[in-house]
Amino acid sequence: MAFSNQLTRVVELCYPIIQAPMVGVSTPELAAAVSNAGGLGSIGIGASSTEKARELISATRALTNKPFNVNVFCHRPATSDHDHESGWINYLRPFFEEFDTPPPQQLAVPYPSFNEHRATLNMLLEERPAVVSFHFGVPAVEWVQALRQAGIVTIGCATTPEEALAVEAAGIDFIVAQGAEAGGHRGVFEPEKGDRLIGTLALIRLINGATKVPVIAAGGLMDGQAISAVMEAGAVGAQLGTAFILCPESAANAGYRAMLKSEQSRETQITSVISGRPARGMVNRFYTDIDCTEAPTIPDYPIAYDAGKALAAAAVSKGSQDFSAYWAGQGAPLARELPAGELIENLIRECRFFQNSSM
Repeated sequence: MAFSNQLTRVVELCYPIIQAPMVGVSTPELAAAVSNAGGLGSIGIGASSTEKARELISATRALTNKPFNVNVFCHRPATSDHDHESGWINYLRPFFEEFDTPPPQQLAVPYPSFNEHRATLNMLLEERPAVVSFHFGVPAVEWVQALRQAGIVTIGCATTPEEALAVEAAGIDFIVAQGAEAGGHRGVFEPEKGDRLIGTLALIRLINGATKVPVIAAGGLMDGQAISAVMEAGAVGAQLGTAFILCPESAANAGYRAMLKSEQSRETQITSVISGRPARGMVNRFYTDIDCTEAPTIPDYPIAYDAGKALAAAAVSKGSQDFSAYWAGQGAPLARELPAGELIENLIRECRFFQNSSM
């Protein structure tokens, strides 16, 4: 029996549970399994070429006829700065040398912002996924209007009421309130101005008080009890990311899975040194050895990510996971190793809000 509210009616879901679009972890198989179980599965295409993104959408469609979400990155386009990038490469050089690997001679922009890539917009207008969501900012109002006119539901992420107002002004249908507890990249629009690190429950209430756009909660949500809490606080849906990492359908590698199941999952922190933008993950040497007060200016996102990924690859080539980006939220120790469909079933059973509301 399905639950009915504004989110489920607009997107045509059985339950207002969204699997977060975790680039590097989410797969067509994971998204389809969540959607087939009555939630909203997601794939992240922010780091993909337009052609690869189309393939991911097609692969997901081959596995489900249910709605799913396609997420794009709307960060401010990176500005290359030779001095900053050279300084960062030199700062990382000793860590590369530990693994007998020279650092990159120069850093590149590994992928563009959606805001400067009309080809991806055109592809989405052709493919027409049920939902398109935005992270790190919002696209031009005209782009949002084009997506909505194509029958696509839009979702924007906000970490403050002020960002939520910008999402509302762009004409977006729903706002993800990303609390500080969330794993992965913070959705902060202008990270150079700082991050207020507002928690999920407070952020739901603040955004509900500032805008008229329905709010989806994200950050630290791992079970049905947490979903009940955010729904009772005024959210129309719950987005979970870390909860799905151990699902067999996810792309998380063996090292990631082992770390999430270990005592190390109890400590997560936010750092910008991996990618150039603040992101929460399980603590390793990026956090303890590289994120130091003597570190030079970090290159723009995602240029810094070019270096971070190269260092992680160098370490892995020598059997070390010390520099892998293992994103996770503060609820990480509660992760369960279940197939995605079974996890959705458990979340529904656990959520007293669903049980106590009229179906």
